[in-house]
Amino acid sequence: MSTEYGADQIQILEGLEAVRKRPGMYIGSTSTKGLHHLVYEIVDNAVDEALAGFCDTIDITINKDNSITVIDNGRGIPVGINHKSGLSGVEVVFTILHAGGKFGGGGYKVSGGLHGVGASVVNALSEWLEVVVFQDGKKHYQRYERGKVIKKLEVIGETDKVGTQVTFLPDKEIFEETIYDYEILKQRLREMAFLTKNIKIVLRDDREEEQKVKEFHYEGGIKEYVEYLNRHKDPIYDSIIYCEGKKDEVYVEVALQHNSSYTEGCYSFVNNITTPEGGTHLAGFKNALTKTFNDYARGQKYLKENEANLSGEDIREGLTAIISIKIPEPQFEGQTKQKLGNSEARGAVDSVVSEQLTYFLEQNPNVAKMICEKAILAQRARDAARKARDLTRRKTALDSMTLPGKLADCSDKDPKNCEIYIVEGDSAGGSAKTARSRATQAILPLRGKILNVEKSRLDKILVNNEIKAMITAFGTGISEDFDITKLRYHKIIIMTDADVDGAHISTLLLTFLYRFMPELIKEGYIYLAQPPLYKIEKNKTVKYAYSDEELNKILTELGRDGNNKIQRYKGLGEMDAEQLWETTMDPERRVLLRVTIDEEESSEIDLTFTTLMGDKVEPRREFIEANAKYVKNLDI
Repeated sequence: MSTEYGADQIQILEGLEAVRKRPGMYIGSTSTKGLHHLVYEIVDNAVDEALAGFCDTIDITINKDNSITVIDNGRGIPVGINHKSGLSGVEVVFTILHAGGKFGGGGYKVSGGLHGVGASVVNALSEWLEVVVFQDGKKHYQRYERGKVIKKLEVIGETDKVGTQVTFLPDKEIFEETIYDYEILKQRLREMAFLTKNIKIVLRDDREEEQKVKEFHYEGGIKEYVEYLNRHKDPIYDSIIYCEGKKDEVYVEVALQHNSSYTEGCYSFVNNITTPEGGTHLAGFKNALTKTFNDYARGQKYLKENEANLSGEDIREGLTAIISIKIPEPQFEGQTKQKLGNSEARGAVDSVVSEQLTYFLEQNPNVAKMICEKAILAQRARDAARKARDLTRRKTALDSMTLPGKLADCSDKDPKNCEIYIVEGDSAGGSAKTARSRATQAILPLRGKILNVEKSRLDKILVNNEIKAMITAFGTGISEDFDITKLRYHKIIIMTDADVDGAHISTLLLTFLYRFMPELIKEGYIYLAQPPLYKIEKNKTVKYAYSDEELNKILTELGRDGNNKIQRYKGLGEMDAEQLWETTMDPERRVLLRVTIDEEESSEIDLTFTTLMGDKVEPRREFIEANAKYVKNLDI
């Protein structure tokens, strides 16, 4: 084996080979998320044409073979020769990384495509890609295979259309999954349409007998987005507060409305790209909101002289807001574009929102009064919550006296080795305590169903015994006190019965974790245990099945006859400690599902929790009817 390392051992990856070699660097991953990302890259280019004022319709089709066609009526990719490269503009865009009209400032004033890698990366990761450009009365065509040019750009006919049509088939050699999910695309395209008012985006799915078609077109833009997000909530006033303006080359658009819930939903975007971690634009918005409402509340004597200011948290209780800015040179922190760093964005958003919000409050005193009253109530609840929170804080990591009495803790003190099972009911808790490995597995039994945090304020939540027990056991604190370095277990495993009640308890627990400790989900510390549904015995052979499919498979293996004894487990309490250990708790044999969050879809996740756990019955019924077809093993 050669161990030489000289200049000749350094590989130079030509052109798009680098993308095929390390796809994750360019599209995040080669999972289903990366697969869908290919569509967004091409659609983003069309949206950039719309932002520049040249395109008003984008048509996306999922073809029968899972290839994708995107058509826009923009100017069309330039077909002339690029003198620097000697190639046509189309070929430059599809074969050269970091090439595009987004760098010099001449082609596009603002764009979502930051790195100029969009079209070429899609080309590199497709089995084949065909582009048709409609321009100057002619139809230009070129085909690529795995990023390589098959033939030069050629004119194949005449046309009276303008725009670009791109069709590509994702490469099976690259992607783990190549089947597109209509629902995932629908959510993202809806968001894009909200953020670019007046653009029409049409999604078609041609894979089934009956074509599915969904059209998104919102003249109200982000005002309609706030309406959509609040549609299953109770807004406390009818109007949607809208601020729009431009400062220092930053175009600012903000829409907001309060509802009667206790959770905040602020979603920020830069050039139509979601920024899950916020950044300077979100900071500017929060600052303007806090200052303007405090000034107004003092001026109207809603706050007395001796009373403390309202905190930003108080004012944002039950707020749904969209903060969307367009900026010529966005600086994102990190390749994932999750946080904006431009300092001018903070001042621009602060200035536009302060001025227009002040004007709105003066013009709408009734709405202003409702918001101030809700914020003052939130302030009082926050004071009560602070007192309750002080009781739940662990004094020190060593002071185990403050740990809840019903927690059976583990002896190992290194969080990396430790896991905690949140178990429903005392009987299952008893079996789990007997079954567990005492060194590394802690058990916390919960009595009954925990409080639905979606319908309660923080002060009520923090005096609930079951929730107090969890907060204390985890050790991290919640909300602004949250500190992930104090987490006492690196696996938090929810273990409930495999029935309707068990599913409800899991959902209540996940709602609490999502609202108050979302970092635990984002960092991958939350799991769902998978207890078996069936025990099958035949001639001293014992097997367990975790689904109906698995049951059928085992019965086929063992032979279907009268000697099969099948037990359907209704709950964890039906298993003795040994069975519980070998099926659900033994790290060597158990199956765990990790709970994850896709931050790019945070507004949809929020909507799902509101629908399932909120006060309104009708949206919940609609959700259940729409999703019933995905349910497995329903225990009736």
